[in-house]
This record gives sequence, C-alpha cells and structure tokens, in this order.
Amino acid sequence: MPDSADAVLDAKGVAKRFGAVQALRDASLQVGRGQVVALMGANGAGKSTFVKILTGVLRPDSGHVKIKGRESTVASPAGARAWGLVPVYQEPSLIPDLSVADNLRLGDTAMEPFRHWVAELGLPDLQPDAMIRSLPLASLRIVDLARALAMEPDVLLLDELTAALPTDLVARVLKVVRAQADAGRSVIYVSHRFTEIAAICDRATVLRDGLTVGDLAIEPGIEERIVEMMLGGAVAAAVTEARPGRPVASGTPRLRVRGLRTGTRLTDVSFDLHKGEVLGVVALEGQGQDELFNVLAGNRRASAGTVEVDGRPKAFSHPADAIAAGLTLVPGDRAHALLMSRSVRENIAVPLIARIRNWGAVPMREEAAKVATAVETLQIDTRAQGEVRRLSGGNQQKVTIARWIANGVQTLLLFDPTRGIDIRTKRQIYALVRDLADQGAAVLFYTSELAEIRLACDRAVVIFNGRVVDVIDAAEADESTLMRAAYGLSERAPA
Repeated sequence: MPDSADAVLDAKGVAKRFGAVQALRDASLQVGRGQVVALMGANGAGKSTFVKILTGVLRPDSGHVKIKGRESTVASPAGARAWGLVPVYQEPSLIPDLSVADNLRLGDTAMEPFRHWVAELGLPDLQPDAMIRSLPLASLRIVDLARALAMEPDVLLLDELTAALPTDLVARVLKVVRAQADAGRSVIYVSHRFTEIAAICDRATVLRDGLTVGDLAIEPGIEERIVEMMLGGAVAAAVTEARPGRPVASGTPRLRVRGLRTGTRLTDVSFDLHKGEVLGVVALEGQGQDELFNVLAGNRRASAGTVEVDGRPKAFSHPADAIAAGLTLVPGDRAHALLMSRSVRENIAVPLIARIRNWGAVPMREEAAKVATAVETLQIDTRAQGEVRRLSGGNQQKVTIARWIANGVQTLLLFDPTRGIDIRTKRQIYALVRDLADQGAAVLFYTSELAEIRLACDRAVVIFNGRVVDVIDAAEADESTLMRAAYGLSERAPA
C-alpha cells in the first residue's frame, strides 16, 4: 500500500446508509501513481456504493476522500472528471436513442482520440452515426471505455468492465489497462475474475459487509486468501470438476433449431436441446449469439430456418409467443429485464399476474407462496426489497431468474447469467441450473467465461461467423479447445 502522502487517491472511513441497509461501514482505499488496484468483494459487500461515492454519484454519510493530496468534495460525476477521476460503470452510461457521436458531444469528448481508442480496443469499424440502442452490450462497454480513455484520466475506474466482453476483447482491454498504468496513470479495477486480477493488478483491496478487510499485494496463490477475506472464512467448497455430461437424449428434443438466419451475423445455426440438458453456447463478440437468443426469445424475427418446440413448428413475432411456447429469456443486461423502481415481490410476480385471463382479484396467497419459494431457492437478499435497484448486481440477477422459477421453467435461455457477480453467487447459479435440468428443464446457456462451460453444461455449441462450427462435450471443453473452436481453427461436423 502506498504512503498516504504518495497516493493519487486516498479514501478513508467512508460510510453510507440507505434506510435500514448499511451499505458501507468503514471503507478505505489507496491508489498510487502508476498502480492498478483491484477492488474486490462478494455481491452486497458495498463495492458499487463505494464506486458511486468516489465518482460523485452519491455523497458519503462520513469519511473523506483525498485526490492528489487534496481533500475532495466530489458532488457529481462532472466534478469527479474535473479532479481527473473518470469512471466506466457496470452498466453502460449512454443514451440509447442517440448516436455514438451525439453521446460523445454530450460528454464533450473529442472524436479523434475516441476513434483511436475504439480501434485499439478491437472495434475499428464502429460508425459514429450508429444508434446506441442498435449496438450489442459488448460494443457499448467498449464505447464507454474508449470515451473514458479519450478524456486522459489521472485515475480510471473500471467497474466490472470485462464481464460483458468475449475473450478476444477482454485481452485487448487488459493490454490497454496495463499500458495506462505503465504510462503513469492509476486504475481502480473492480472485477470477480481472478485471472484478470493476476494479469494486470498490483494490489487488491477487499471489502466485506461494507468494511475494508484487507489490502494485499498480488502474488501467486493469493486467490484463496482473497476468497477467504471476501466470504469471511465460511467458504463453500469450490466447484472445480466438470459437470458429468449426460448422454445426448434420444427422442424428440425440447428445442430443435435448423438453419436459423437473421440479419448478417446469424447465418446458419442448427442444434438440438433436450429436456434435462444444459447446452452451452460459446462465441466471440459479434458472431451471432445475440441474434440467436433474440430470435428464440421473440425479440427478433428469423429470415430463414425453423424452430421446433417439443416437435411442433413455432414462429415467434413477439416475446409473448416465445413465453407461451415455454421459452423464457434471462438477458445479459439486467436493466432490460427488471422494473428497477418496483419491489422484489412485484418483479418476480410479473409472469404470474400476466397469466390471469379475466379481470378480478389477484390470487395474492398463491402469488406470495410462489414468490417466497423462489426467493428461498435463490437465497435472494431482500433487506432492500422496497426497490430492486437497491439490490446488489448479483441479487438483481437472481431476481431475473426467480421470476421464471416462480412461473415454472420449461426452456430457460440464459445469456451470460453470471456477468459481474461474485464467486459465491456464481456457484449458486451453477447449482440452480443443474437442479433445473435434473427436474427436466432444458437450459441454453451462453457465457463469456469459457471456464463456465465445464462447470455448468453438458455440451457446448461453438458459433463462428454466424454458424455452428463445433459441438463439444463438457468433459472435453477446456479453455484451449473452446478458444480454438471459437476462432474457427478447430472445425468439425456438428453433432
């Protein structure tokens, strides 16, 4: 840890309460010039609240923050930028109904350096006139980061930036972050991915229950110590073995896709998904995975190909059509799925209310029982259940899944469900996915973390250039094999 006098950013004793919830009790963080410091903790530990205080979104109840040796009273994100602290938040901070160029103008960001960083980060063909709402989540994250880098920050704060990125873009981001530090700039790096922490970070500051419980130098073998700090010693056994893959079932599949095509990215995708199976989807950025899930969820129409559910042809023109056929989507962007200003109960109960065909009283007792069961199954922290937006990212993700648990699951479409959540919550979601499959549900599971295929899936389909190029059993799905296939280097006839 740097001496306080040498720290570019020095936060001490920061506390923040939201009603009955004490989000931060005594959080501290120091970042020296040219350092990359990881900010780590389980979901609900207070990381996001701490980040928002450092960047002026929230005001602390107590504590102080010094930037470049001077006491800082940052009252807004603009004020933080004036101090040289520029954040990239976990969710894109872009206006969807404006173009990329318009968003840059609103933030007074110069186009030329932005273009340089977008190309450096792997999206050289991004057009300034592209509408934000038309871009996939991974591209939005790159736009956010390129915009921040164009501001030439003294302290760059990255909150779970890589959680929505495929492996190829992650590598570019890590290279750029480390280069920023080598050039003398400082970086606060919020992430749950230990491989990234080990690759680029100098130190890790760990939060638990709103307290800073440790500050450690990054060195080989430090991961277990960090996990113990994050979870307070009550660490569940890690899931390290591959899920025993089931033999491919015979008979009619729950979901059969043949020759599916839409737009220019999804060109020819075929696969079968059976009851009781977790089928992984592996793809680098822009290979058609977004379009595939949108077609299956009824958000977009296919231009060619067929979809069968339990042997019956289906054509979805609206999400309600897919839901009626038993296909339910948990999207990668939680904000698209949740009613942020409503309660946990109301968010989970939405499909239950939608099933009521006639006007009349809502069956409150049945609703309450099903919601309570779903909350218990997913171990959702409901202390701040007055508004879902008050929950941690991990608990918000649990709510999006609980909605369909309460409604009854037939075919669950999970798009990067563990994005930006901690190791404990990831394990809970892996276990839940397995339990759902054991109970007869079919699960299609896209993940940007290749290691998850072996932990949650029976098989994986690999999509490259808009078509399935490989089908790999989970036991054989090590990261090297998946990566080669994702780059189109190990093409086999799909099974």
